[in-house]
Amino acid sequence: MLIKNGIVFTEKCEFEPLSVLTDRGVIMGILPADAMIKYGGEVVDASGCYVVPGLTDIHFHGCAGHDFCEATAEAIRQIAEFEYSQGVTTICPATMTLPDEDIEDILRAAGEYAKDPADYGRAKLIGVHLEGPFISPEKCGAQKKELIQPPSAEKLRAWQSAAGGLIKLVTIAPEVDGAMECIRQLSGSIRFSLGHTACGYDAAVEAFRAGADHITHLYNAMPPFTHRAPSLIGAGFDTKGVFVEIICDGVHVSETAVRAAFALFGDDRMILISDSMEAAGMPDGEYQLGGQGVSVKGNRAVLSDGTLAGSVTPLVDCLRTAVKMGIPLESAIKAATINPCRSIGEDKNYGSISVGKAAHILLLDREDLSLKAVYTR
Repeated sequence: MLIKNGIVFTEKCEFEPLSVLTDRGVIMGILPADAMIKYGGEVVDASGCYVVPGLTDIHFHGCAGHDFCEATAEAIRQIAEFEYSQGVTTICPATMTLPDEDIEDILRAAGEYAKDPADYGRAKLIGVHLEGPFISPEKCGAQKKELIQPPSAEKLRAWQSAAGGLIKLVTIAPEVDGAMECIRQLSGSIRFSLGHTACGYDAAVEAFRAGADHITHLYNAMPPFTHRAPSLIGAGFDTKGVFVEIICDGVHVSETAVRAAFALFGDDRMILISDSMEAAGMPDGEYQLGGQGVSVKGNRAVLSDGTLAGSVTPLVDCLRTAVKMGIPLESAIKAATINPCRSIGEDKNYGSISVGKAAHILLLDREDLSLKAVYTR
């Protein structure tokens, strides 16, 4: 396939008028816009569009009426199809704090599903994000406090085996007993993200030095940054190389706080996530998240006590919202493509329009950033 007449977001994270040649799901060439070539295959006219990499969501729980924690191939398939329709071509869905046997079932289902090579028309499952059960009861958010447990390296090894190696990210509260040792033992094979935590600056710095290198949904479920107690946020700022998730749905984080985050950490470290739950793509009503009832009205999803319970906003809409909030388009695209892929070690194959990488490509309207097409061939 030859995509021409578009403005391509290059691996240098700049826009240029170029043509992109793909074959059998791989990017084969990136050519000058005026290059004269003989080509007998499908030609896509991308006039009026940005040509950007497929999006990657490393933190979401479900969509289209399905929860990843259903632990079935059909649920994962439906989720992957909806994500693809919204421009997300690679996914790393998240679990919740659940009983051990439920977590094992989820991981086995994901491992089995990932073996299926026939994924055209569906986002590719490239990992699993274990968000719980190794979190703080003080900052459990929409997760079940009674099911929280101390971190265990032995248990994580067993779960990684059940998942067939798919666990790419584990959210952990560094102040709880066993957390530091777990990070030290496994950070060479599993990435750890600090989140759902009441930790202070010193504990966060220690965890980063032990091997953690992420922050889970910045600002949410953590102490605030203040001038005398900089907390996890300040520790992340002081530790170069730490990736930082943020939910730009217009509900979880204010416009000013979003702009401040990009200014504080820089666009090489920021990651847009949706943190969406099963109501994404569905009408208002009653849903569930990790076994808890959730009421959805408009773009808000809440538990019965009013606690925010994930978002109902697809990642492509979070990208548009970030731009409306004042984040440069180039920075927002980086934060939804190459940065999440780099953060979980999948940037060799995904995340940018580069020769040899998977041909995961979107066309976005240059006027309003609406999604015009998704290609993975």
